[in-house]
Amino acid sequence: MDSQTPPEPLPPVVSPTHPPARRRRWVGSLLALLLLVALGGGAWYLVQRSKSPAPGAGGPGAGAGRPGGGGPGGRAGGGGPASSTVGTAVARQADIPVQLEALGTVTPLANVTVQPQVSGVLTAVLFKEGQMVKKGDVLATIDPQPFENALAQAAGARQRDEAQLAAARVTLQRYQTLLGQDSIARQDVDTQAALVKQLEGTVAIDRANENTAKLNLAWSRITAPVSGRIGLRPVDAGNYISTGSTGGVATITQIAPIDVEFAIPQDRVPEVQERLGQGATLATTAFDRTRTRRLADGSFSTLDNMVDTQTGTVKAKARFTNADGALFPNQFVNLRLLLRTVSSAVVVPVTALRHGPNGDYVYVVTAENTASQRPVTRGESSVDFASITKGLQPGETVVTEGGDRLKDGARVQTTVDRPAGAASGAAAPGGRRGGRRQEGGGGAQGGGARPAEAAAPASPSQAPAAPAAGTAAPAAAPAAATPAPAAAPAATPAKLPTAEQRQRMLDAAKDDPEQLERRKRFLEALDRGDPAALERWQRMAERGGAGGGGERGGEGRRSP
Repeated sequence: MDSQTPPEPLPPVVSPTHPPARRRRWVGSLLALLLLVALGGGAWYLVQRSKSPAPGAGGPGAGAGRPGGGGPGGRAGGGGPASSTVGTAVARQADIPVQLEALGTVTPLANVTVQPQVSGVLTAVLFKEGQMVKKGDVLATIDPQPFENALAQAAGARQRDEAQLAAARVTLQRYQTLLGQDSIARQDVDTQAALVKQLEGTVAIDRANENTAKLNLAWSRITAPVSGRIGLRPVDAGNYISTGSTGGVATITQIAPIDVEFAIPQDRVPEVQERLGQGATLATTAFDRTRTRRLADGSFSTLDNMVDTQTGTVKAKARFTNADGALFPNQFVNLRLLLRTVSSAVVVPVTALRHGPNGDYVYVVTAENTASQRPVTRGESSVDFASITKGLQPGETVVTEGGDRLKDGARVQTTVDRPAGAASGAAAPGGRRGGRRQEGGGGAQGGGARPAEAAAPASPSQAPAAPAAGTAAPAAAPAAATPAPAAAPAATPAKLPTAEQRQRMLDAAKDDPEQLERRKRFLEALDRGDPAALERWQRMAERGGAGGGGERGGEGRRSP
């Protein structure tokens, strides 16, 4: 080989176990696509499965040929969405009060600390703690002897000075007679007249001192200045008290009548003033802390003269007679002030009113048991009810509970319908079944449309209907092929269901736990010899023998 000739390149080495990179990318894309398709198909299957109706209690064929479907009361119309259980109320016309709610403080009209007017030793305390007293009642007494002695001294001084005054007046009269005879100097007469006036002043002072002594003696008996309840006693008999004591002898709080001080928002003040200007008496009611017990009824009293800038409210007072003492001073109460009453308003519970992006609305229950969202205009409201000025008529049913789970057009059932449907299989005296039919329990064509006593027996010429697959068929009484005579013989007691019939009945309801439990209780009642259960089984057997329906004639319509 020539040394200048370049060597030929070696062929690329391709591993049979490693595909090219492009092939690996294509396979990965295909797997991802298949995974997405599988996920989409699974989601579609779950959605369709949630929309599909649940199997009925009578098995796959229990609802065949019937528009209602005959399911066990859980689905509306046999195949529609599940009904939501809600609480309802009926809109009605009523008078709705326009009220103000406020937190108030009970304030007494007078709270007096009884102070002694003279100093001395207490000889007696004549009241009990917490006692109700009237104005003028004696509460305590101070030793009166010093004041009696002072009164006697003042009286003696007055009498002495009065005697001197009388003698001076007689002397003055003599001097005036002598002066008329020109037998005495005028200077002596004038001096005697001045002495008389001096003694008259002294007597006036003595009389004032005597009155002061009488007043001090009267003040030695301490009396109640107002009527009310006495508080705790700060002093005892034998203590020395003076006019400068801070605690006093007693504290009296007037509680009948009594006021309640509360605050009114400044926005409602014009309305209150307008009502007061019209001469109206605004009724007020005081409730306890929990708003469950009414304490007292009163009337609005007055407004303060300025707005509190920190709270934006105006202080006000309401007065209560409080004859029974239900209101206690400094007690916190919930006050309700009645401003006016709106007559003949369409009212609903406040729980029925809802607020959305477009304003207030309510859910109205239609005749088809569906919820219809309806916009309304809200008026005045109280604690429990709200008035509707537009959008609702009296007599319409609105949803009060469970509205957060609803939307426009959703099917609903009331809390009254739900337990009634669960007890639809119970038998009442006389063969009449109690309770109501469950929603979607069947239409007029087939099972569940009529109660047992209203179902007419099938004609003998009709061929007996074969029970659907999985449907339990109780033992039917023998039916004659000839028409029944005019006077039908008394029905013979039906036999109890056989083991095969029992098993078929339980298998037919295995997809509905509630229905299965009812059937078990029905079979147990048959075993106990319950008259109502035996009578029902007799009717089911008779219908099965007459019409050939057996289980479909009785259990399929109104399952136990």
